[in-house]
Amino acid sequence: MCSCILGHAERGRRQGLKPTASETQPCSSGLVIRNAQESDLLQVMHINRTCLPENYSYGFFLRLLRDYPAAFLVGETEGRVVGYVMCRIERTMSRIERLRARKTGHVISVAVLPEHRRRGLALDMMTRVLEVLKQTYGCAETYLEVRVSNKEAAELYEKLSYAIVSTERSYYIDGEDAYIMARSLK
Repeated sequence: MCSCILGHAERGRRQGLKPTASETQPCSSGLVIRNAQESDLLQVMHINRTCLPENYSYGFFLRLLRDYPAAFLVGETEGRVVGYVMCRIERTMSRIERLRARKTGHVISVAVLPEHRRRGLALDMMTRVLEVLKQTYGCAETYLEVRVSNKEAAELYEKLSYAIVSTERSYYIDGEDAYIMARSLK
């Protein structure tokens, strides 16, 4: 049986973050899910470039890892990183309750290498990061952007209780629209 192993617990305590309910959980995907480490970033960048048209610099990944270590997870098998999810925490207007400011978890990017898809890794990583956003960072809600053409991803997010709250026209550099999807963490 696989375990979802999360590190950075000590660093999180030093930063004043609340520990999560459990640092080890069973994974339905059969892979290990853990906090990303700086040594994982080149593999994460490879996954990002392989899977997504939106690519980020090493500095961007490093900044998110350093600023929000508990909200940057990787999925690995046999010591190889095959997926990731990374988030940041924002103070923003609620996308669910009008005229309310909220501490919000912004899911920046989720990706799994093609040969490791359809095994539940993205679902497991997202489930775990939602728990982290709520328990460790105290977020009241979460949101993300997804290409309108990416039906598979939108369906995954709907399984996680996200709902489309708006459409951002020409959001992506190639002109494609994005659905803004959000959900409460209460």
